[in-house]
Amino acid sequence: MAVQILEGKVVLVTGAGNGIGAEIAKLAAKCGAKVVVNDLGTSPFGEGADSRPAEKVCEEIRAAGGTAVPSFHSIAAWDSAHAIVEDAVKAYGRLDVVVNNAGILRDVFFHKMTQNDWQSVIDVTLSGYFYVSRAAANLFRDQESGCFIHMTSTSGLIGNRAQVNYGAAKMGVVGLSKCIALDMSRFKIRSNCIAPFAHTRMTATIPADTEENKARVALLQRLGAAKIAPFTVSLMADAASDVTGQVFAIRNNEVVLFTQHRPLRTTQTSDGWTPESCIEIALPALRPSMYPLDISSQVFAWDPF
Repeated sequence: MAVQILEGKVVLVTGAGNGIGAEIAKLAAKCGAKVVVNDLGTSPFGEGADSRPAEKVCEEIRAAGGTAVPSFHSIAAWDSAHAIVEDAVKAYGRLDVVVNNAGILRDVFFHKMTQNDWQSVIDVTLSGYFYVSRAAANLFRDQESGCFIHMTSTSGLIGNRAQVNYGAAKMGVVGLSKCIALDMSRFKIRSNCIAPFAHTRMTATIPADTEENKARVALLQRLGAAKIAPFTVSLMADAASDVTGQVFAIRNNEVVLFTQHRPLRTTQTSDGWTPESCIEIALPALRPSMYPLDISSQVFAWDPF
């Protein structure tokens, strides 16, 4: 039996009907939390609705001796996101942790991306995270405690092809999390990001149409969703109450702390700049520290542990 490090806590996990979200919900329950399993039951592309995934995860939690209730509202609108938080309060009378995990993909190269491809991903994967977090914020403030965990992605932190919408949303999540951490720290509320590496039904949609994608898919297939749960659950515990405003990645048995944007190199002139002097002096001075146009798999080039 797992150590009950979350005894007495209520944990809400969005997108918990499958994959990473389901594994986080099940481990949180095993560690003593009462869990709200939120999932609209859409396809990986955000289509349709189905109550069965959330209900199935709740049944698995209860069968293992845990406590869970389902929630079927969408995170992608203000009112329905608030209804998710209301489900937690109605069921358990409080809320302690929000895990923003739900997401959809609409992978397409930028020059072919439609407005719907863009907006549908932003609505769920960025706006939805804001809506759910905002719905919980006053509860957390009033009880002077609370924990937000947001799933980001190296598609935003580093970059990937055909994911302008997803990468932009996931990089936005990093800014969302950091600013929540800054605004809410005086209420003893913390906010962190995790970039997970795992094979899920979302990553299963990556087309194996190039050698690069084939290698990417082959690597992801070796990484189980359950590997993301232990560190995620650890951030919920009181023992991690000093950890906030951070960006982590989890890659099989690796836990990575990401850098955050800080000044890297500077150049200056007492005479002021002209376009010509920028070309002749500033850009040559800065070029040695510029980043190459690489993608996630080129940065994480070693085999996972």
